[in-house]
Amino acid sequence: MLAFRSAPSRPPGSLALLLTFVVLIGLAPAVVAQDATPTGEATPVAVGVGQEPFGTVDGEEVTRYTLTNGSGMSVAILTYGGIIQSIMVPSRDGELANVTLGFDSFDGYAAGHPYFGNITGRYANRIAKGTFELEGETYELAINNEPNTLHGGEKGFDKYVWDAAVLDDGIGVRLSRTSPNGEEGYPGTLEVEVTYTLTDANELQIDYLATTDAPTVVNLTNHAYFNLAGEGNGSILDHELQLMAGNYTPVDETLIPTGEIAAVSGTPMDFTEPHAIGERIRDDFGQLVIGRGYDHNYVLDREDDDTLQLAARVVEPTSGRVLEVLSTEPGIQLYSGNFLDGSVIGASGRMYRQGDGFALETQHFPDSPNQPDFPTTVLNPGEEFRSTTVYAFSTD
Repeated sequence: MLAFRSAPSRPPGSLALLLTFVVLIGLAPAVVAQDATPTGEATPVAVGVGQEPFGTVDGEEVTRYTLTNGSGMSVAILTYGGIIQSIMVPSRDGELANVTLGFDSFDGYAAGHPYFGNITGRYANRIAKGTFELEGETYELAINNEPNTLHGGEKGFDKYVWDAAVLDDGIGVRLSRTSPNGEEGYPGTLEVEVTYTLTDANELQIDYLATTDAPTVVNLTNHAYFNLAGEGNGSILDHELQLMAGNYTPVDETLIPTGEIAAVSGTPMDFTEPHAIGERIRDDFGQLVIGRGYDHNYVLDREDDDTLQLAARVVEPTSGRVLEVLSTEPGIQLYSGNFLDGSVIGASGRMYRQGDGFALETQHFPDSPNQPDFPTTVLNPGEEFRSTTVYAFSTD
């Protein structure tokens, strides 16, 4: 396992003196990297990692870590579910805005939410009918997305408070937890680490590591929803998306892959060249009807199996903000926020409606344990599951 140190109660050296001065003059009650407002020209307090309490759940304290670089970008990470609570990035005019959906207090997360920004596991996406066979044994999982299992089950990785440690080298935080044998029906004790690192190039890098003491299946990702115009600023349907994927995996009526790998060419699933997400989303095309929009796994055009490669590029034309997603994974799930229904009020105080956010979930394919022709998600003792995804922000 990777080595790490315990998180200090306050930053060392001159940074601690600066933050002490800030507290004394009454500008901030805790170590934070930007104003609490989700949009505006927030000024970072200090480069590095700050931390503050962010609520409690089942008697456990939740901590918010704020990563701030020297380029004006900051990212807030919660120990609850590894949630990316905010991502503050500048527009082409230098205006900072939070570009990920979520809440400004822990109450919103505690009340339940559609996987805003969290680590999903043990198995991200769906497993058909909540069952799979491994080495002659049949395993039964919780059915939490009738008739299937979704994102790890009733209490997946998104609903636990993770241990945390600030990185010795670089601006980042490492979260870790032990998933015991039998948790949500999955075999084997799984040791998991997820590391968030922020670079001065405005890149948020997520590194996943897992080991097991018995054969199991693993598929880990982050479920951040993005709106590059700014959280709460309306629809993402005008965002221009390009996916480095000439194929996708069609699904049945329950959003389980049929096993086919189909070409996107000639269909509204084709994003090999940039298209607005909403340009063809209402076309009379069976897969879009089933998903109420895009909710599909794309098969990335990879040159090899394990290098970090560009998977997606998104441009928001008004602000000029650009998101590039790089990954070592073989697939990426495009989700156009089809099931947001106005019942959730976000950090901006505005309701989230259908199409107000999109997700690009880097992953192995859905239902791989039941699909022998898909890349395997089996992890055996003595092996390591390793995966890296980078969200790189810039302007156009």
